[in-house]
Amino acid sequence: MAHLSSAPAGAWAGDAGDDVFKALADPSRRLLLDSLFSEDGQTLGELSARLPGMTRFGVMKHLRLLEAAGLITTRKLGREKLHFLNPVPIRLIHDRWIGKYAEPFVSAMAGLKVDLEGDHMDRPRHVFQIYIRATPEQLWQAITDPSFTVRYFRQSRVDSTWRPGERVAYWIDEELVVDGKVIEAEPPRRLVTTWSFRRDPLMRDDPPSRVTWEIEPADDTCRLTLVHDDFPNETRTFKNVGSGWPRVLSSLKSFLETGEGLSITR
Repeated sequence: MAHLSSAPAGAWAGDAGDDVFKALADPSRRLLLDSLFSEDGQTLGELSARLPGMTRFGVMKHLRLLEAAGLITTRKLGREKLHFLNPVPIRLIHDRWIGKYAEPFVSAMAGLKVDLEGDHMDRPRHVFQIYIRATPEQLWQAITDPSFTVRYFRQSRVDSTWRPGERVAYWIDEELVVDGKVIEAEPPRRLVTTWSFRRDPLMRDDPPSRVTWEIEPADDTCRLTLVHDDFPNETRTFKNVGSGWPRVLSSLKSFLETGEGLSITR
């Protein structure tokens, strides 16, 4: 996703979409993605073992192409560099192409998840990344301004002073959907909050989790990384947000680049 172009409505059908299709065309790269789908968060050495007939340099080259297409993300853990699946590009292709032609047959794509094993290696975590043609200030406003969130974030209005320790709440009409607390706020670069679903009775009793928004300028775009973690185990909330966040991030990108969010009401 590093080559996302500018914002006209069909932008993602251009060069960036081509990068994803080209990356998926190679059987070795598909094998690497299959390996990460089975066991996410692998090192270069572990992934090289999946391709015994290829040098580490060859595997590194394939991983760079996958990362450039946005199909994987990397995170440092101590001295190790770990590799994770990133479902957002697949979601964008789904929204642009597949949804029109074969939604019933491929809706499982939305369930692709990224489980990042960070400081607590036995605790699940989701990591999503997307490039958006906007300034850090515009992206921060879209995340924190209720007049913006209602247009791309499942029609919800966010409400907070954005001061550490203060409440953050997401409302749909007059119904509280998500409740939490601001942990860190460093506009326009980093926002950390807790997250608790309040409307859905199946997730209401889950303990609070944590959402981190990281905004980094990247030439004339911003790289947005969203980390949802601090789950005690694979709770209902964990399973729900794995497919939910890619839809929201795709809608956020569409909103900032075209002026219209995507229709995602569930």
